[in-house]
Amino acid sequence: MREQTPSPSVYRFRPHWEVLPAGTQLWRLHASRFAAGQFKPFDPDDPAPGRFHGTPEDPYPCLYAATDPETALAETLLRSVRFDPATSMRLIPWASVRGRSLNAVRTRRELRLVSLCSGAALAAVCQDHLLLENEGPEHYARTRRWAREIRAQAPDAAGLVWGSKRNPSRRALVLFGDRLAGPAGGPLEALPYRSIADLGSPDGIKEANQLLEPLRSAIREPLHR
Repeated sequence: MREQTPSPSVYRFRPHWEVLPAGTQLWRLHASRFAAGQFKPFDPDDPAPGRFHGTPEDPYPCLYAATDPETALAETLLRSVRFDPATSMRLIPWASVRGRSLNAVRTRRELRLVSLCSGAALAAVCQDHLLLENEGPEHYARTRRWAREIRAQAPDAAGLVWGSKRNPSRRALVLFGDRLAGPAGGPLEALPYRSIADLGSPDGIKEANQLLEPLRSAIREPLHR
């Protein structure tokens, strides 16, 4: 008989904190229909919600980002992509970048995040590395419940930050849109001079592949457009 996982609410968390100063530059890979600093609204019909998306019980908008452009690309594009024996590269299908943009943004104010960046920080919310490393819909349903409980026990948290799975030593994060309402213009300022507006275009593929090259990864050119 399969052991039932306890509800996160039975635990008492002691979160570790990390503060992003105002003026911190972040990078995000996102659907081009969203503006650079726009949060993705909660969608109950989303067929593939992410690791720390909102839930019907806590339907917050969210925005995933990273501390550098390589990590922003890797966190999304290298999921489940293995090295190709013929090229010794990780080859990313063009469909994965079609209709997507890479944008730099800058924080307009200090953001206080719950840290998941060490074993002690994960233990502080009664978790371990599996919270960040396991993949798949069943696991993500569990991690979304855990994020909901972290939010409940850390009502001042503007988001979560953790070590990138696909680019170790770099950071990835999620911001909670409902915790960041404030001055006109939102919490993030777009930096359009650093953007790749269309990752699926020939120029976009070229720029992205320059960033991905140290990770031995590349976007495949489409055979037909």
